[in-house]
Amino acid sequence: MIRKLAIIGVGLIGGSMARALREEGVVQEIVGCGRSKPNLERAVELGVIDHYTHDIGEAVRGADLIVLAVPLGAMEATFRAMQDHLADDAVITDVGSVKGSVVEDAVKVFGEAPAFLVPGHPIAGTERSGVEASFPELFRNRRVILTPLDNTDPQALQKVEQAWRHCGADLSYMAVAHHDEVLAATSHLPHMLAYSLVDSLARMKENDEIFRYAAGGFRDFTRIASSNPVMWRDICLANREALGGMLKRFADELHGMADALEKDDAEGLLEIFERAKAARDRYIDGVE
Repeated sequence: MIRKLAIIGVGLIGGSMARALREEGVVQEIVGCGRSKPNLERAVELGVIDHYTHDIGEAVRGADLIVLAVPLGAMEATFRAMQDHLADDAVITDVGSVKGSVVEDAVKVFGEAPAFLVPGHPIAGTERSGVEASFPELFRNRRVILTPLDNTDPQALQKVEQAWRHCGADLSYMAVAHHDEVLAATSHLPHMLAYSLVDSLARMKENDEIFRYAAGGFRDFTRIASSNPVMWRDICLANREALGGMLKRFADELHGMADALEKDDAEGLLEIFERAKAARDRYIDGVE
């Protein structure tokens, strides 16, 4: 049983986790914290949280599980605001898409990575945001990656593991740096590509006609460009080293395809398309 759950950032992810844990009956009290009063009031109306505060120190006081669902750019300030208000048995986890920056921010505030910090990242979400978008099934049968550190308290890790299992998640474990490399390729790069494509087309002279005739493939590929721009700016900057390398590699691939078109290289293009189809069929759809 979680005595007091503090959700810092009651949006899609934080709100969905609160809903799932409440539905499972494993939390006694849920307090929400954030800047938007209308969003927090709506969270109370929906039964996602019991009450709210705008004061992070007040929110975490007495909490035995604290979930940080704030933009990565706000992580250091969030750690700093709670530093002197933590209960002796407090456990902190987060839902950020980059783990290296979270650990670095914690070290800046606490002097070292606290034993009660369990960095985490649920591989779940939608392009919608705010507590209205939250729902308790968001994490069901979805992967949650935990990146415990060498000094992580086993009991803290166990508490976070149990919370995510109550949400229906499948747990995986990675080192911090490896997580950031993998997510740069599988999540951060696709978001940058979607944003870049939509922005590029929107700035073209005939953009009204282009978007009027956008088909299903375009809508599917660019759906994630409707995600929160501030959040994704912070994610990309926080993981700039790994993401920058992936962008350069992908740019080389695009130049190669442009050369193939210029040279009328049908066989070269077919080889790329067939290789890509086989890889996606195998790894995404499970087709051998």
